Amino acid sequence: MAASNIKLDGIPSLPRPDEPDLENTVSQRTESHSESHSSSGDIIRDVIIGFADGLTVPFALTAGLSSLGSVKLVVIGGLAELFSGAISMGLGAYLAAVTERDHYIAEEKRERDEIATKPEAERDEIYEIMMTYGIGRDAVTPLISALESNVEEWVRFMMNFELRLEKPNISRAWISAGTMGLAYFIGGLIPMIPYFAMKDVTQALFISIGITVVILLAFGFVKNYITVKTKRSGLYGAVQTLAIGVLAAGTSYGIVRALDSRESPDIT
Repeated sequence: MAASNIKLDGIPSLPRPDEPDLENTVSQRTESHSESHSSSGDIIRDVIIGFADGLTVPFALTAGLSSLGSVKLVVIGGLAELFSGAISMGLGAYLAAVTERDHYIAEEKRERDEIATKPEAERDEIYEIMMTYGIGRDAVTPLISALESNVEEWVRFMMNFELRLEKPNISRAWISAGTMGLAYFIGGLIPMIPYFAMKDVTQALFISIGITVVILLAFGFVKNYITVKTKRSGLYGAVQTLAIGVLAAGTSYGIVRALDSRESPDIT
């Protein structure tokens, strides 16, 4: 009996003051869900990229350096690469975000200038865009009229539908940098743990390989399962990630072993 559209004597009842604004509530919930989904997706992406690189590159390097037979050399070289790689990944993520922002701002300014100087051409572009969705000119004309009354919305429409550019959230740049750098560091530290605990470089190498193989399989499975949501894709991701890791480590080991086995030329 709490419905607001009940009529008494032909007069529609007014909504009660304490009733929530359903339209605004739904809009706020949708916006909150969208922002939460976008934020979590960006973080997962940063973790995947950072961890994948961290697990592969330092593992390949330490496996290659282990062929020289020195645990100390492996640890020093691995740590040097680990710190520099994590910093590089973090700065790369930040610079990518800044570059994306600058690109968006430049394109937004260009669209605003074109709307001010060539509105007819911009209207034609809207017709062409909507035609790709099967929407005729008669249906699009009211949309264009509405956009013409608000230039900012017109610009936003062109950015979304013509250029397909999403406005970057530059406030996430440092979060992305920290997430990617930390994920790289953690991923790269895992294959190095046996070298910290053991003095025999050969034993440490085999244990490092065993640990890394398990982590690569698990990471590859989880990575694909999260994105595609099927076990088949997870298994494919596990095999793919393992193959890339083994190929990188084997190549690095072979190169370092070949360079070390070469006799140095005599200097006379």
